[in-house]
Amino acid sequence: MRHPWGRANREIRLGNEPNGHDTSPITSRTGQTLNGQPLAFNHPPSSHLSPWFCWFNVTDAVVAPGTTIHDGMLNDLPCIRIIYGGSWSAQTADGPFAFAAGKDGVALFFGPHSRLMRISVQQSIKVLTVQIAPGASQVMGGPAIPQVLDRIVDQDRLAGHGRLASRFDPEASPHEWLTAFERELAYFVSRNRTRPPDPLTTAFERCTLADPTISVADFAEEHGVSPRTVERIVRRDFGLSPKQVLRRARALDVAAALLGVTMPEEDVEMRLRYYDQSHLNREIREFFGCTPGALQEEPHPLLRLNLETRQARRLLALEKIEPGLNLPWRDPAAQPSDR
Repeated sequence: MRHPWGRANREIRLGNEPNGHDTSPITSRTGQTLNGQPLAFNHPPSSHLSPWFCWFNVTDAVVAPGTTIHDGMLNDLPCIRIIYGGSWSAQTADGPFAFAAGKDGVALFFGPHSRLMRISVQQSIKVLTVQIAPGASQVMGGPAIPQVLDRIVDQDRLAGHGRLASRFDPEASPHEWLTAFERELAYFVSRNRTRPPDPLTTAFERCTLADPTISVADFAEEHGVSPRTVERIVRRDFGLSPKQVLRRARALDVAAALLGVTMPEEDVEMRLRYYDQSHLNREIREFFGCTPGALQEEPHPLLRLNLETRQARRLLALEKIEPGLNLPWRDPAAQPSDR
């Protein structure tokens, strides 16, 4: 049987093969790939927080002096980031957004992205990120997701009760940061008696992880609602149409494979979600602004952090890995210690 990509498939390497880069302008203290690319320390939330929050990660890294990292990120979920250090700039839906986090830090709310958001950073950085479940921002009194799509907002102004960054010790370990953030979030959820997100939203988010090739009509039929209901709820809680959300999920999975942060046995299934090479090229250009080959050949230290977080969350949600299991693309010797 002829492969649907034909001969063109050999032009793109999918999988965990090193892309030839064995050095990086970023030195990470929170993990790295087998060929030295920086990674974050990832961790799922406790069960009592999981209806509202999907994932935590900590990045603690040193940027080479005099170096500016020009890269980007593509979030499928909104998130809160506590950032210490570094001079940052981003191209948002509102135009350029620049800030210097400094030693006192800043707390920012990042909306999900419709396509790659260009990001630049200088100097050493420490970033604690908590990803917010689809639909949870609204039920917790946060911003409506369509209003923050491709945007960055001051989290302290949104919350209106003090500086969130001041509640963390920048010199603490990744584990201590996660424990502190869990404590803050648990107090908030308990105090406000926050209801869980819409079950239909939660089910659709799981489909983006398990089977992003599903049609909107089939999803609606499986859940006993109309396609119009799915369209309305997904636009409200994801900020995009259901078809756009599913397309983005497919592109994120293949991009993770191109950057070497997927399970090798999943690569064939991920590429078969596309009709042919030209289909893949169009979709990667749409979401990342470049060809698959260009995406793979560049280091992308910030984007890889972003993509690996989603893959770790996806694999655990689908029970393809066990909690605490070292993922095959990570260097076991570079994992951060408990303290």
